[in-house]
Amino acid sequence: MKFSLVAALVVVLAVAHGTEAVSLVKRDVKSEVDRIAQVINDMSASITTATQDLVEKVKALEVTNTAQTYVEDSRAKILPLVEKVQAEAAKLQEQVKPFITNIEEQMKPVTDNFNAQVKPLTDNFQGQVKPLTDLVEKFFQQVMDQTKALLPPQ
Repeated sequence: MKFSLVAALVVVLAVAHGTEAVSLVKRDVKSEVDRIAQVINDMSASITTATQDLVEKVKALEVTNTAQTYVEDSRAKILPLVEKVQAEAAKLQEQVKPFITNIEEQMKPVTDNFNAQVKPLTDNFQGQVKPLTDLVEKFFQQVMDQTKALLPPQ
């Protein structure tokens, strides 16, 4: 890339020298040299910037590739462990299932008996509390109505 830029510069200088050879004598040589130096400096800065950008892109690509490789390697290492844990969990579930079923069967009569004893109590409690809740509800409604009556109209 640098070689092609240098070659292009030489060609430009040769063409400029050939077409302006006559007028070069009349011109100020110092200003011409300054102009050529400026062109070379601009080209050098452009090449430097392009090279730095390219290096940064390559580094970013390397970091991305390294991270992706790390993730893939980690996944490859963890996947067998996950499969093993899942298999062990399935085995454990199968081993525990009869035990849980047995406990459920033993607890069912106790829970049914408890529900049978508690249901009449909750029904009785609800029957006794219902009139009280109705009374409190009516009281709050009266308080709200009286409060609204005291407010000035809007």
